[in-house]
Amino acid sequence: MAAFKDAILAGLVAALLALPMLGFHLGDSAQGLQLETHLELVPLAAAIVFAGRLALNLAAPWLAKWKDRAPAGKPKLETGVSRRPLYIGIAMAAAALILPLTPWGDRNILDKATLVLIYVMLGWGLNIVVGLAGLLVLGYAAFYAVGAYAFAILSQMGFSFWQCLPISGAVAALFGLLVGFPVLRLRGDYLAIVTLGFGEIIRVILLNWASFTGGPNGISSIPRPSFFGMPMTASSPGHTTFHEFFDIPFSPVQRIVLLYYVILLLALVTNLVSLRIRRLPVGRAWDALREDEIACRSLGINPTSTKLSAFALGTAFAGFAGCFFATRQGFISPESFSFIESAVILAIVVLGGMGSQTGVVLAAILLVGLPEWFRDLAQYRMIAFGGAMVLIMLWRPKGLLAGRTPTIRLNKGDAA
Repeated sequence: MAAFKDAILAGLVAALLALPMLGFHLGDSAQGLQLETHLELVPLAAAIVFAGRLALNLAAPWLAKWKDRAPAGKPKLETGVSRRPLYIGIAMAAAALILPLTPWGDRNILDKATLVLIYVMLGWGLNIVVGLAGLLVLGYAAFYAVGAYAFAILSQMGFSFWQCLPISGAVAALFGLLVGFPVLRLRGDYLAIVTLGFGEIIRVILLNWASFTGGPNGISSIPRPSFFGMPMTASSPGHTTFHEFFDIPFSPVQRIVLLYYVILLLALVTNLVSLRIRRLPVGRAWDALREDEIACRSLGINPTSTKLSAFALGTAFAGFAGCFFATRQGFISPESFSFIESAVILAIVVLGGMGSQTGVVLAAILLVGLPEWFRDLAQYRMIAFGGAMVLIMLWRPKGLLAGRTPTIRLNKGDAA
């Protein structure tokens, strides 16, 4: 009986939410915009939620019994870390490398894959701060914007993408240090609020400092990256272009492929640095800081330098991603770095599994690639986005791939 009551309540909530979202729609007509009603979709949405919730409630006892089932015998001793995420990561990297060479690696797929890789890189950068160091940051898009605007402004002075790439990362890391140092005493929600405020400050500055950032109009005519100094264009006076050097026909897809491999290289470097540094003393210090700051102090670890190192490294990767975003778009404006961007990046880290590199990739594909795939469905693509998040949290509450597992596991009842 309780299962039916809970399902009925879920259906009523779904009906209330579906009424403004699905029941009414602005449509074009000869008289202009008119409000159209689609009330028949409201009970359909309520019925789907009711059936799904009822099925989950009825299956919950069986799932709990199956989850708690333990084989008889001696306690099982597990040492080391599972290699399954490593194999999954190698397979993903190999698939990404050969994607442009496959028959289905057309411009549309490469564009979507490039966008997903940007968020993968951002997710790996934020994973250092949130997943490894345990510092909740809600304004990560601000450092993303700093890297993008650093390149956009320097490009107006004649600097190229490859020259500005390390500069953008360094400037973003500097901003990370400037933000991290004053808020070292804050933790949890208070730290999140401060970083959220910093993100809004950066956005307001970008909007109002028109003489420097272009204001709401943004900055355009941002140069594209070159291949060892060879432009990826049909012709370039005074320069040998890419297709002329290799004596191949010019195609606009060549620039798309170059951008794809550039962000893939940047993402792989981010991953390798993250995996390597978490095994160093500073990485173990992040683990100690995440678990208990007081215990971290008792071990002789300096929380100040530990937090600053996490902020600096994580925000540097955001600056690299921002620099690439600017050169890919050729135009940037403050609207591209709103709070929604920070929320999406944080959702990728949390849903992928705190501290999990492979989980970030899977979450980015689901939360960024899935809505892009359903972009032709207009407003319904956000329903796919929300549905993916709900299903992940129901299926894997701790994330798709949890990064931290106990060294020793005992069967149920053998703890004594």
